[in-house]
Amino acid sequence: MPEKLLPFTKNQLVEIIEKYPTPFHIYDEKAIRENAREFKNAFSWNEGFKEFFAVKAAPNPYLMKILHNEGFGADCSSMAELILAEKTGITGNEIMFTSNDTPADEFLKAKELQAIINLDDISHIAYLEKYAGLPALICFRYNPGRLKKGNVIIGHPEEAKYGFTHKQLIEGYKICRDKGIKRFGIHTMVASNELDAGYFVETAEILFNLIVELSHKLDIRFEFVNLGGGVGIPYRPEQERIDLPAMSRGIKEKYEKIIVANGLGPIKLYTECGRYITGPYGYLVARVLHIKNTYKRFAGLDACMANLMRPALYGAYHHITVMGKEKKQHDIIYDVTGSLCENNDKFAIDRVLPELQRGDIVVIHDAGAHGYAMGFNYNGKLRSAELLLRENGEVIPIRRPETVDDYLATLDLAGLPSFQV
Repeated sequence: MPEKLLPFTKNQLVEIIEKYPTPFHIYDEKAIRENAREFKNAFSWNEGFKEFFAVKAAPNPYLMKILHNEGFGADCSSMAELILAEKTGITGNEIMFTSNDTPADEFLKAKELQAIINLDDISHIAYLEKYAGLPALICFRYNPGRLKKGNVIIGHPEEAKYGFTHKQLIEGYKICRDKGIKRFGIHTMVASNELDAGYFVETAEILFNLIVELSHKLDIRFEFVNLGGGVGIPYRPEQERIDLPAMSRGIKEKYEKIIVANGLGPIKLYTECGRYITGPYGYLVARVLHIKNTYKRFAGLDACMANLMRPALYGAYHHITVMGKEKKQHDIIYDVTGSLCENNDKFAIDRVLPELQRGDIVVIHDAGAHGYAMGFNYNGKLRSAELLLRENGEVIPIRRPETVDDYLATLDLAGLPSFQV
């Protein structure tokens, strides 16, 4: 079976664990930078191309700063993410604010930071105008409905809570045009973890044709088109990476055939990938805590789904390497579990692995996006540390582990003795 590679050896990891106890997430800076440059270069044919890193995937300012250094902006969807971007030095049109069911204070913060505001619903035009005022540049999220298939993670477009219908787009841009707005963008996001390059070429074609229609019908001009994110990664060892050059070539061909041919260029191309940028270069490191044999064989780790929710939430596959046993025979079937009081707290079900013993170091791959970010405190579990493997081989903490004091910090324990029941 093909094996996924790691940026550290067992001996190196043992040294790291001596200083930073398991479980923890660790990110490979060198690989993230190289991948960011490759992604950016793939679309260098478009003057003004920008990737807005999806902060939701890995909301850590150290990672955001690395990517900002590589020319990336930030795709934000909440107050906390806007503030993270601000504290990282990302402001203005380097922020794309795309949210749904948005409260007024978040629109106000986005306006304060001069972020690009991407509205999710036609009713939000009046809401934004009332509470924050309309910006000079406005963008709408398009939901293509049955015109485009989605997938299991994000859902089919016609069932998804996101975006404007085609009819609402026409009405929404007309409303904004009539209010004096002259700068426009358009956005869509209809899939998640997609590995077919042709899928994104088709999405671009839909948006490009829509721009032609809206430009001619409403006499407005678009500055940018945001193709969203959703570019997948090969979680399974036998899977291939998406053909990024083919994806870029296909989008370029559609751009020239539709946008340039209709005299609507230049239009900036934006993306908002998260998983593709950091996902393969983050790892959840844990130790085997217990081996249990009942009706099945269980390997219990000192991590749980509070550290990585995707397998429990989606039934998602994450590859597992047992350090020092990579070449040993994989001939024992385990459910790899955590300690939550939920039976779906499993990183793997019926996974064939080498024989495990208490204390074995386990590395769960592709946890660099939607891993730590989706953590929670059920059962009083505390979120783990995040570490960064620097390009020079140094390991530094970029988030300390939570403590019980953190967990209790929002409770008024001082007032408890006087509380009457």
